[in-house]
Amino acid sequence: ACMELAQQLQERFGLKRVEIVPTDPGADGLPIGVAEAGAAELERWLKQPDPLIIAMGTGRTLRAVVDQLPPMECPQHKIVSLTGNISPDGSAAYFNVIFSMADAVKAPHFPMPLPVIVSSRAERDLMHRQPLMETAIELARHSDVTFIGIGEMALKGPLVLDGFLRPDEMEDILQAGAAGEICGWIFGADGKLLDHPVNQRVASLPIPDRSTSMVIGLARGVRKHAAIKAAVHGGHINGLITDEDAARMLLAG
Repeated sequence: ACMELAQQLQERFGLKRVEIVPTDPGADGLPIGVAEAGAAELERWLKQPDPLIIAMGTGRTLRAVVDQLPPMECPQHKIVSLTGNISPDGSAAYFNVIFSMADAVKAPHFPMPLPVIVSSRAERDLMHRQPLMETAIELARHSDVTFIGIGEMALKGPLVLDGFLRPDEMEDILQAGAAGEICGWIFGADGKLLDHPVNQRVASLPIPDRSTSMVIGLARGVRKHAAIKAAVHGGHINGLITDEDAARMLLAG
């Protein structure tokens, strides 16, 4: 059944790669099955002998994916983070995966020493112009494969829980039609990035071009259905790892 759903999703939405895992009714929001499938997919890329640029997003699901990786030696690849690894209070962001992944696979890694969301567009632009950012920006632009989490927008969503947005800011952007986010970039139900001041403050790098990079989104759980649907319809991803419930939701509407 999962294989049939994956095939239908590929054909319906023009996705290049789809992996569907069984839904566990008792684990809504827990990324266990998706994390295992994501780790297997990431391991498949890491085992390729030719050098690759692998871009990584952030979040709880990707953290679970990296935790599932076996120790590997992959000096031929380069791992680059699309998002900052600094929390608003200046501490290391717990769900940024670049360091734990580099430790697991022993590959050169290129972090972003920035918060996910900064105080202004001017600050974001100034930080991106710093010489130490040049390599990460260039690598991300030419990534071969990208793994990203798809985040829900809610008053208790990750951007609020992790301190990047205040509850009142989240409430305002929800009223503007926010449906989901990837690496802090917030989009509406149609998948288009919102024309909102918060998006002007996102310091994450743009999602790599889907015409040249395999961009695999990972998410599961009813609370993420709206975000998954918007990400697919908006063309932000061309690969998807999710569960049966989300797959049926996508095919139904």
